[in-house]
Amino acid sequence: MTDLFQVRPIAAEEWRSYKRVRLQALQESPNAFSTTLADMLQRSDDGWANRTAEAAASDNNYQLFAEVDGEPVGLAGGWIDSATPDLAHLFQVWVAPEYRCLGIGQKLVEMVIEWAKTKHVSNLELGVTLSDPPESSPARRLYERLGFEIFGEPEPLRPGSELLIQAMGMRLEGMEKGDG
Repeated sequence: MTDLFQVRPIAAEEWRSYKRVRLQALQESPNAFSTTLADMLQRSDDGWANRTAEAAASDNNYQLFAEVDGEPVGLAGGWIDSATPDLAHLFQVWVAPEYRCLGIGQKLVEMVIEWAKTKHVSNLELGVTLSDPPESSPARRLYERLGFEIFGEPEPLRPGSELLIQAMGMRLEGMEKGDG
């Protein structure tokens, strides 16, 4: 299936495409992200350009596009906070609805897992929005299939939100490429 799409890092100069896809993700799946569309609409073009350039230049940030016929249809990111260099975070995983169930989400997550392994972190963590019932969430099923496990108690998606997110994590220490 991977011949139908390509997954690759986002280049600094692609901030307009990143902005378009990120806003599309927030509009289509507002309950999948702690950031809101309203918040991101406030960001200036300079802010988008700087964010994309900083991510592209950073060893601790890994931003990906999934593309079909050269057009971005999904994204994902990995991030390591310098205050916790042994822990990587998977975030903003999203695939346009018309391209779901093709393996794009899985490939995006797998590439962030591989990136995190190259950074020699011990753990990769994420937060997934809970659905009812929780195990029915396609995102949660994807993460579990790839080896993530639930930990901790659910927390509000955003301050004041009734929606909850569940922390999930994967131990990477000692894992060799292909063991995940």
